[in-house]
Amino acid sequence: MAYIFPAPGVAGVEATLRIALPGGATFLSIPAMQDITVNNSNDIFTWTQLDSGSKQNVATTATNSLDMNIVLDQTVFFGTNPSGTTPTEIGIFGVSKDKVRIAFELYLGDTSAGAAGKTLSGFAYISGLAPTVSADAPVWVSPLTLTVDGDFSVA
Repeated sequence: MAYIFPAPGVAGVEATLRIALPGGATFLSIPAMQDITVNNSNDIFTWTQLDSGSKQNVATTATNSLDMNIVLDQTVFFGTNPSGTTPTEIGIFGVSKDKVRIAFELYLGDTSAGAAGKTLSGFAYISGLAPTVSADAPVWVSPLTLTVDGDFSVA
């Protein structure tokens, strides 16, 4: 078996997420992911017929997304230049607020220490930010959703 294990903290093997403008060469790495969920949910059209005791189903288009929780890094969250245009400059918050379509690459991790794992990529919009902090969890954390525009590509 070749199980995929993200080996937290092991360079080249750990799960990583990078975003950029479509066609852009400067990627912003999303640090401190606590967890990540890849969603590929096919919609199903269902109907009944008078000549059948069971429902009929046809798969239709899929809704794709990446859901995660992250510990907030001030520079990555707010960016290096709020009046800029790239994800590095406006940060995750600016990308979400300004409704910027981004390219993403999610390296899933590897089956060994060889950095030969699979990468999911595509285009998406960032949504679902809801930063929280409390006395019991004294660092800012936030859910983050990448709603995929189209399909995932696998490399």
